[in-house]
Amino acid sequence: MSRKTYTLSAAAIVAAAGLSFSSADSAEAIAQDAAALPAATETAATAEELIEIVPEPTVFVSEEVVQPVDDADGADSDRGSSYGAASLRELVSMVDAPESMSEQMRCLAGAVYFESRGEPLPGQLAVAKVVINRAEDRRFPASYCGVVYQRAQFSFVKNGRMPRINSGSAAWERAKTIARIAHDDMWDSEADDAVYFHANYVRPKWSYRKQRTAQIDTHIFYR
Repeated sequence: MSRKTYTLSAAAIVAAAGLSFSSADSAEAIAQDAAALPAATETAATAEELIEIVPEPTVFVSEEVVQPVDDADGADSDRGSSYGAASLRELVSMVDAPESMSEQMRCLAGAVYFESRGEPLPGQLAVAKVVINRAEDRRFPASYCGVVYQRAQFSFVKNGRMPRINSGSAAWERAKTIARIAHDDMWDSEADDAVYFHANYVRPKWSYRKQRTAQIDTHIFYR
């Protein structure tokens, strides 16, 4: 907001009056009236100019917006700040994969690793979003591990256990980074509100009753 104050002094009033009245008596009368005005009239005419900034619509395809992460552990994601990455791939290269992980984050990263490590990065992020969205949905278990180990939901889970992860692989490092980005909401996904997905070479019966939101490489996402 900017504020401009326009002042009209007594001398200015006299000068203006002199243009309209030719007699000395008239000018003198005007001057006396102006002199009698209180000092506050020097700032009596005040105008306020309000400037409204209207943001342009966000374009998620070509102008992706990086969401923030706290420098310490990424838990405080205050929208508006960013790493300044121009793409998800660049963001992944800038964010460090955590060396140690909680059990819940390991479950999230494990789902990314086993379900989508062969997918492009947006596809891996979308899988992580599904796990997160389910954990926040009353219809599903209320934790990442609860979602991952829910019976008959993820095909990689065998007898209630996750297979061994090749912890020294680049795929695992990417999965951990994607899990952190998704957990801290640092990047928008085409599947931000999805709670279901399947491979495009199958067509489960439940998919006909769900609303399709996106297809990323070989996965189709629904809400």
